[in-house]
Amino acid sequence: MQKSMFIVAIMMLMAVSPPALAHDHGDMDGNMHNPCAMGMDAQHDMSQMHGGFLTSKEIDGYLVSFRIMKAPSGMDQGGNYHVMVKFEKDGRVLTDLVANSKAVHPNGESESKMLMKMGEWYMAAYDLDHKGQHHIMVLFKAAGGTKHFGGIYFPEDKKE
Repeated sequence: MQKSMFIVAIMMLMAVSPPALAHDHGDMDGNMHNPCAMGMDAQHDMSQMHGGFLTSKEIDGYLVSFRIMKAPSGMDQGGNYHVMVKFEKDGRVLTDLVANSKAVHPNGESESKMLMKMGEWYMAAYDLDHKGQHHIMVLFKAAGGTKHFGGIYFPEDKKE
């Protein structure tokens, strides 16, 4: 089972282009951070890139990338969407941390899941096909034991 999850994660990572990972859409309040990263402008819509949702934001000096995509048939792993998160600090990917995730659904119900390490990414599966916006949050503990918390909304709120 872990081998098949690893293969799916590798396939998903291969679909992500490096410039897309460097783009930052801003925080949960819509404030933009680094809107021109890697030559992309603020109007670039990352939400449909390669059939999935991809955005990054800064949390306490860490660059945290969120990738949310429909789970392949037969690979739901406890939910119909894979929520993948990558943590970076000073240009380096961190793979030695403990991370937990939480999804608050449009109906107000919530659930928490530990993120499983999948190469450079951490993953959990959630059912995110409810109509409306889901609040996806992460709590992670890096070296030194300091806890960090932040999140995004899925689908992203389209502000003009």
